[in-house]
Amino acid sequence: MKALSLWPGYALEVLSGEKTIEYRTWRTHHRGDLLICATAKKVSGTIPGHALVVVNLVDVIRKGDRDFEWVFTDPRPIYPLPVKGQQGLFNVDDSEIKYIPDEILYGDIDDYNVFWYTVFEPLILE
Repeated sequence: MKALSLWPGYALEVLSGEKTIEYRTWRTHHRGDLLICATAKKVSGTIPGHALVVVNLVDVIRKGDRDFEWVFTDPRPIYPLPVKGQQGLFNVDDSEIKYIPDEILYGDIDDYNVFWYTVFEPLILE
């Protein structure tokens, strides 16, 4: 799967669905699934160095001479996957990506909280 590295805080915002636009100085012809990875930059309150979510890259819109708006939809959380980010788009083997089941995401809130605190919380930098 094609992957893109973002600053760790931005990757968490994509995971939560808060961030649906990413600005880049370059465009891509790729459309479809895109794995969002947090860079290894150690930022308190983030999960650096991990892939966190798959989005659908639906459009890339020119916003100036060197500005492009990448439009994301449909964020699908995955089990955090250690990834060494790279510049530009790079490939991550699909077999390594494990989606979080809908039963956990959309089921009982207590089950989700237990999941969050056992899977994601230990990876968050203080």
